[in-house]
Amino acid sequence: MAQGRFLMPKTILPGVVAVAADSDRSFPRHMHDQFGIGLIHRGAQKSLSGRGVVEAGAGQVITVNPGEVHDGIPLGEGGRAWRMLYLDIDIVQRAIADLSGKDSGTFEFVHPVEKRPLAQRFNAVFSAVTANERPGETLLSEETLLMLLGDAMEKAANPPVLAVPAIIRRAKNRIDDEPSRPFRLADLAEEAGMSQFRFLRAFAKATGLTPHSYLLQRRVHLARHALAKGTPPAEAAFVAGFADQSHLNRVFVRQFGVTPAVYRAAAAG
Repeated sequence: MAQGRFLMPKTILPGVVAVAADSDRSFPRHMHDQFGIGLIHRGAQKSLSGRGVVEAGAGQVITVNPGEVHDGIPLGEGGRAWRMLYLDIDIVQRAIADLSGKDSGTFEFVHPVEKRPLAQRFNAVFSAVTANERPGETLLSEETLLMLLGDAMEKAANPPVLAVPAIIRRAKNRIDDEPSRPFRLADLAEEAGMSQFRFLRAFAKATGLTPHSYLLQRRVHLARHALAKGTPPAEAAFVAGFADQSHLNRVFVRQFGVTPAVYRAAAAG
């Protein structure tokens, strides 16, 4: 049985979520709607990433991009300890535009496991964004975060793009547009002009998730945004299309390691 501790300290920068964890938990395939950058402090893990399966150990910085399907499996006895910062997309886009001197359009972290020595820089950022500073005192947090992103940025690299066939994209867009509504496999397959079984396999191949798993991801993201605005968990569950609060709790804990109530307390302004 998975054991562990997950802490979510409040941050002083809007749109930045911090997590400190020590656990032997294995995370199933999932995705985030934020950029993630973190540091393994102890132990090691293996994970699927946008560039295949990778391994990360103590002292290595790890990254994940929005919409990138990944998982996390501890290696060896005793699990692993890590810290993560999850950054809203607009925060990173503004930083990259500032670093490049122009609107650089899309950006992705190139290395799921960084080979460059970024651990010290990451620890400085994590300490700064979770510091108990005076209200409105964000200068240190902003400058250390910008420097970390500058170190992690690779101008020459063009990350591979997972091409989603147009017929699958139509069904995917239906889920994206209204994740809280009920869906039937037959309707989505009809949208793609396929049999249900063929659609199921094609969707999973194109996105890395089955249609139901993808739908749950979109719903949990919808709930996360509501919680970050202070919405009570029961209402967030309803808004996001979950059967009830307990269903949201199960999915949320499986992905984030904490309950919706803990997330709301840490992330709400």
